[in-house]
Amino acid sequence: MTITVDFLVFPGIQLLDLAGPYEVFVSLPNCEVRLCWKNREPVVCSTGMTLHPNANLGDVRPVDVLCIPGGAGINALLLDDEIVNWVRQQASAARWITSVCTGALLLGTAGLLAGRRATTHWRYHDLLSTFNAIPVRERVVQDGNLITGGGVTAGIDFALAVVAALRGQAAAEEIQLALEYAPSPPFQAGKPEDAPGEVLRAVESRTQRLYEERAQILDGWRHSQDNRSCRNSKPE
Repeated sequence: MTITVDFLVFPGIQLLDLAGPYEVFVSLPNCEVRLCWKNREPVVCSTGMTLHPNANLGDVRPVDVLCIPGGAGINALLLDDEIVNWVRQQASAARWITSVCTGALLLGTAGLLAGRRATTHWRYHDLLSTFNAIPVRERVVQDGNLITGGGVTAGIDFALAVVAALRGQAAAEEIQLALEYAPSPPFQAGKPEDAPGEVLRAVESRTQRLYEERAQILDGWRHSQDNRSCRNSKPE
């Protein structure tokens, strides 16, 4: 039986958010992977590499896995009604609703995180509370059919966990071995609690503007949701 996986791709996507899970899923026998966007024109990643979507948003199908990667370009999508509605529609028929890194923020604006355990990149982890999600500091978090991955490189761990859910642990282990995925980083600075103070401060400073932009967008989104709730609760 063929497994179907749809990734949302977009301008400013973080390449490794997509590339890590993509490599895992295409290594799974009988797995069909699509890269979905508004059209099939090339999209440029945040690092300058070019991706070629092979499916339009209108090419809707029930899928086993819907995956939303993150990246700087996710900001432009958070209030994009076409994208948010597509994510919501696809999620309604997907077996597994998933994200990597800040792709979780788009799941949130689509109303898919409320009351559910989730994770995202450590720098934006506190923003999950905007959606009434339950933030969890782990590389991979599963809550029912929702699986979210942490920042960037966690996408490989995430995808292996999804493969295990789809085809069992042995299938995931075969892919892990074939990819020689046995991380042993040269430095222990991959988590904020492990990184030297000056390194943490440097990364926080470099990402401060992006953090503030996201916080402002989500603050506006939250107020719009509150106003809509107020209107809907008024007596006729």
